[in-house]
Formats: sequence, C-alpha cells, structure tokens
Amino acid sequence: MALTTEAWPRLRVADWADTRETLHMWTQIVGKVRLAHAPMVNHWWQVTLYVSPRGLTTSAIPCGTRAFDIEFDFIDHRLGIRSSDGATRHVKLEPKSVARFHDETMRALGELGIEAPIKPRPNEVEPAIPFAEDDQHASYDPDAVHLFWRQLLQANRVMGDFRSRFVGKVSPVHFFWGAMDLACTRFSGRPAPPHPGGAPNCGDWVMVEGYSQELSSCGFWPGGGDEGAFYAYAYPEPDGFAAHDISPADAYYSRENGQYLLPYEAVRAADDPDGVLMGFLQCTYEAAAVHGDWDRAALEDDPGRWDHHR
Repeated sequence: MALTTEAWPRLRVADWADTRETLHMWTQIVGKVRLAHAPMVNHWWQVTLYVSPRGLTTSAIPCGTRAFDIEFDFIDHRLGIRSSDGATRHVKLEPKSVARFHDETMRALGELGIEAPIKPRPNEVEPAIPFAEDDQHASYDPDAVHLFWRQLLQANRVMGDFRSRFVGKVSPVHFFWGAMDLACTRFSGRPAPPHPGGAPNCGDWVMVEGYSQELSSCGFWPGGGDEGAFYAYAYPEPDGFAAHDISPADAYYSRENGQYLLPYEAVRAADDPDGVLMGFLQCTYEAAAVHGDWDRAALEDDPGRWDHHR
C-alpha cells in the first residue's frame, strides 16, 4: 500500500462502513483490556486510546509490578502488545471476525502472562453481540483504515492546539471507543446535574460519572456527514447555546443530536483547514462559556505566554 501524503485525506463514510463497524468492535476489546487494569480516573479518562505516529495506542498500562501497552499499527496493519519485561506479541490486522480477533488478542495477552478479565459485550451499540460470538463483523480494508487514521492525526493536532489555550480542567485529546470518536472536553469547575443516561447497552451510572461536571466538549466522529463530522456540545446546555453565532457557514446546530456539527469535507476542502476548524472549536466553546457564565478570565490563557523566554 502506498502511504498517502495528503494532510487532510478524503474518506467517504459509506465506502468503509463494514470495516468501520469491525474496527469499532476491535477498539472496544482493546479499550476494555485497559479498563480492566488501569486505576479509575475521573470521567473514565483511564479507558481511552490515543492517536500515535502509527495508529492508536493505549499508552502504558499497569499490570502488577510490570507495565504493557497495546497499539493498533495502521501502517504495517498489526496489533502490537509490548511488555516492560521485553516480551512482545503481534496480531495481524486483516479481514477477520471480531470473534477471531478477540481470541487471538486474548491468547497473545495470555502468552505474556497478562490477565484480561474484560466485559464480554460491547457498549453503546445495538445489538451488543458478545465478542466471542461475533462472526457478523469481519471486514478490514487497510487503505480505508489508514485514511481514517490520517483524519485522526489532523483532528488530534488541531484539537491539541485548541486544548492548549485553556488552563482550567481539560481532558487529553483522546479516543473513546464506546462511540468511536476523538474528543477533548473543557470544564467550568462547577458540578453538573446528574446525567439521564440512555446510551444503548451502557449503564446510566457510566454517563453520570462522565458528565458529573459542567462541560464543553468537542471532537471528531466518523459519521454525521459524507466524510465524518466535527462536533461540539455543552452539558448542561445553557439557554441561548443553540442560537449562538458560529462559523463557518457549513456548521449548524443539530436538534436531533443536541450538538453543533461541521462536516469534515468542509474543513478538508477549505483554503485554510486548520483555521476553519479552530474557528469552529473556538466559537462553539464560546457558546457554552458565554451563555453558561463561565469564569473565562480564570480559565483561559495564551499558550505562547512564555515564548519570549524560549
């Protein structure tokens, strides 16, 4: 496969739907392995994956006195498992069922002496087929997966720049395998009312923890548009949020989803993709902060404030 050098690649959602659904289940398996070992962190930040120079990684996971990590390599198309004692195992990323991927991954972990007592079903999807029984999802298009990772690389980069402008509590830019989206969340510092829940095959208590603090969240999701979409929402949503003046012109508030959406293709095709996306992230955050009466003077700062000393 020839690696693309296009910064903002084109990938139609419809062109890789089967592969996307299979990959979603694979990321849930790996994410649940991290969940089984990592200590609890507020808002479930300990369960996420991160964009890496080759794909998606768990980062280091504690395992007794050892540590290990798991990385989806979307260049060589293999799952790499590395232990701090020097041992490694690999699982090929190729057309195979979720059941087979689950079996091979669990076997590889077992060979490294890593126990992985994960919940056997996926979350936030319907139906929730047990991983060990899922022969329905078995597609893997390496070219499409590589392009998706290239989309994540650019979204991660710009969202990381956006994150740097906030000095209050803010999440990493991380990949939530429940909904298969890249997200970054800012917090006002005030508690939020209990979230009503309602996500399929996911306990309401999970959402109560995730949304326990007043927040403004943004991200990228491989749906919601012809080539995926950037999104932004607030919880709880303040009065006036949905009517705030936002840009660019292609962005809109979706009543159905309760969030602002900006089609990926509108960013990709722009003369200044970074500027268009940054503008969307900033103005939708301001919609939450202005109408929610956030203490912006205390929460925001210039990331270049020390550049003159460097």
